Amino acid sequence: MRNRIKAGAIFILTASLVGCSSGGQSHRPASSEQAGGQNQLAARPEAEASYAGAPSGNKADAFALKRRPEAEPPGAGAMTFQHYGTNPFISTSEDNLSTFAADVDTGSYTVTRSYIQDGELPPADAVRVEEFINYFPAAYPPPATGTFGIHVDGGPSPFGPGYQLVRIGIKGKEIVPENRKAAHLVFVIDVSGSMDQENRLELVKKSLRVLVDQLQPRDTVGIVVYGSEGRVVLDPTSAENRRAILSSIDALRPEGSTNAEEGLRLGYEMANRSFERGAINRVILCSDGVANVGETDTEGILRSIEDYARKDIYLSTFGFGMGNYNDVLMEQLADKGQGQYSYIDTFSEARRVFTEALTGTLQTIARDVKIQVEFDPKAVDRYRLLGYENRDVRDEDFRNDKTDAGEVGAGHTVTALYEVKVKNEAALKLGDVRIRYHNASNNQVEETSRPVTVHAKLSPDLQFLASVAEFAEILRESAWAEDGSLRDVLKLAEASAASEEQLEFVRMVKDSLAIRRQ
Repeated sequence: MRNRIKAGAIFILTASLVGCSSGGQSHRPASSEQAGGQNQLAARPEAEASYAGAPSGNKADAFALKRRPEAEPPGAGAMTFQHYGTNPFISTSEDNLSTFAADVDTGSYTVTRSYIQDGELPPADAVRVEEFINYFPAAYPPPATGTFGIHVDGGPSPFGPGYQLVRIGIKGKEIVPENRKAAHLVFVIDVSGSMDQENRLELVKKSLRVLVDQLQPRDTVGIVVYGSEGRVVLDPTSAENRRAILSSIDALRPEGSTNAEEGLRLGYEMANRSFERGAINRVILCSDGVANVGETDTEGILRSIEDYARKDIYLSTFGFGMGNYNDVLMEQLADKGQGQYSYIDTFSEARRVFTEALTGTLQTIARDVKIQVEFDPKAVDRYRLLGYENRDVRDEDFRNDKTDAGEVGAGHTVTALYEVKVKNEAALKLGDVRIRYHNASNNQVEETSRPVTVHAKLSPDLQFLASVAEFAEILRESAWAEDGSLRDVLKLAEASAASEEQLEFVRMVKDSLAIRRQ
């Protein structure tokens, strides 16, 4: 069985590399064989145009997108992103299993929003489709019993004539704040000179005040900062002593270079000293992700964080700032630390993350959450998973319980979308979806499943998510959306948006259209 995704990823750090991919022919390929060579390439859009059957032409002419300067050198003013490839269509006769790790990160969406609010479209590499989709919490019912409820629905795709759009959703059990475990938190805060901006350190301080306001007397907070070197600002202190915690936060000032490695080391040492079995033990990193003093090797930092995660000390990362921001490091730190990655671009986003979703952000209900969809070759000709390129899990590792995968918090939802070409339009069941995970409450491995079915039409909320996914595909210059239209995205989004967050997305699409005209 071939590895469908990872062979196509580039595991390098890039600095706002912007390229023009091909434009031209059809939106969906005639067969998965036409896409078969894609995962053997370097996975930039230019390379994607070279595989057999791929569209050709100049996509820049089609979109005339305004972007940041190409190939900006690392350092001040550099935005660091990474391209992970683009999933191909897969023939079920070749491989009818699709396996990936759950992901609740949202950083890519808010980074993109920040670009658009500044009047520019993001680099294609900044866009991860699954983080766009999962930014919008789905209204799945919580499980009546057990850890997860599974939601499956679908219908005709609005952006792929002749294709079905299938949604796989999971909803974690909810925990009321009063029943949340005690939380021992260590804030590791970047106070280097690069954070000396209103939307960086000052926004960090405002954000952490929101978080502290949600804590309970049994919780504790410790604070470590780092500039040219790391230092302890506040030893673990009960949240009952709110004034001391907030006073320490308010007193933070920018200083020196950026020794992220030393700051994280001190933070983990503090978390290890205050570790309590059965409680929430978490390091919370607030930074722009830039590291230029001490250990700057990404792999070295990641290995250390992965070791602590095995000891049940987890890491969540919250990114701040534009201009010189390392999205790659912040996302990978959270991935290896078994935590969530979010990008905080406004105080409203801080309130959303640290108030409305606090329990889910802090309390893990399941670790190593893997999702596997088994498509029925008699019902499905081919399929494509939208996004999750850097969350690929080998099919044979689905039941390998030593394989690292995603973490899901209380009340969190995870959504994945597939484009599916069916063999029989009348087919109701397309296969089965399975979820396997370690239950955090008893450390037992559990697995649950349900059939994959579709309906005659998409629900309004799935129509909205279809517009979000197509928007992301267009922005990341996916070969599968090369004849995609922002106007079509806007039309569908306007017809299906309901919540405040969804209406904000409509405004983002309108702004993107305006930027494109410039």
